[in-house]
Amino acid sequence: MNDPAPSRSERGPSGRAPGGMPPGGGRRVAAVVLARAVGVTTLLVAAYYLLPLEGRRTGAATALFAIGLLAVAVLLVWQARAIAHSPRPRLRAVEALGTTLALYLVLFAVAYYLLERSSPGSFSEPLSRTDALYFTLTTFTTVGYGDITAVSPPGRVVTMLQMLGGLLLVGVAARILAAAVQAGLRRQGRPPPPE
Repeated sequence: MNDPAPSRSERGPSGRAPGGMPPGGGRRVAAVVLARAVGVTTLLVAAYYLLPLEGRRTGAATALFAIGLLAVAVLLVWQARAIAHSPRPRLRAVEALGTTLALYLVLFAVAYYLLERSSPGSFSEPLSRTDALYFTLTTFTTVGYGDITAVSPPGRVVTMLQMLGGLLLVGVAARILAAAVQAGLRRQGRPPPPE
């Protein structure tokens, strides 16, 4: 996960690694990347709890949800390009996956919460914001304890969308990010790890 520091022969005349990074400091850089990913996740969860979501019309909520899914896709593409040009593509990929995943999960938590508000009884019990986030996480991780279930057709459709999207996020997105890491390593003249 941690990119090794470049050797002396890989450094330029200034003693810096390719991409302008100072030599060494891998742990410090990894800590900064981890802190950024945790910070973004914290901000997204805080926004989820603090933003006024009540009173949204179904059409507006559906449009907002579609825009959110598009934002996840755009973020993923943007992150892949940033990874390919990063001096530390592996670390950048970890950060990208963390932030993209956080946005995806919060987006579905909002969708479930708004669905329960607009169509009470869509789930086996009323959903608070925490319940909606819990249901999102148990669905994504495929644990599915069964204590909260989607019982209405719209609730089941959104849940199926999350299931399919989760498979795509884990499979396709991970493949896109891995390809971006390999492109970034090749750009730096470092061989990518064997598959």
